[in-house]
Amino acid sequence: MSYYERHVFFCCNQRDEGAECCNNHKATEVRDYAKAKVKSLKLSGQGKVRINSAGCLDRCKEGPVIVVYPEEVWYTYVDREDIDEIVSEHLQNGRVVDRLRI
Repeated sequence: MSYYERHVFFCCNQRDEGAECCNNHKATEVRDYAKAKVKSLKLSGQGKVRINSAGCLDRCKEGPVIVVYPEEVWYTYVDREDIDEIVSEHLQNGRVVDRLRI
């Protein structure tokens, strides 16, 4: 059995000299928001959900990205409402959010 039911990695990479990267889209701020949201919903901890930072996930051209394991589902997002939908649909209810999937 896995320590976490789901592990969510937010690419928070920052490239030099303005090159395209997830942190240009406030990825670290959005990760912090997701972490607080998951915690407030009591979804975090052993056997539940873990939100983590990741270095470059090498999908920079697809906008800010996250990946949810063990399902190996890749998402992009625009704003906090997209994160709310991923938390509600995927992390709480196990349903992939197709419109945000990459």
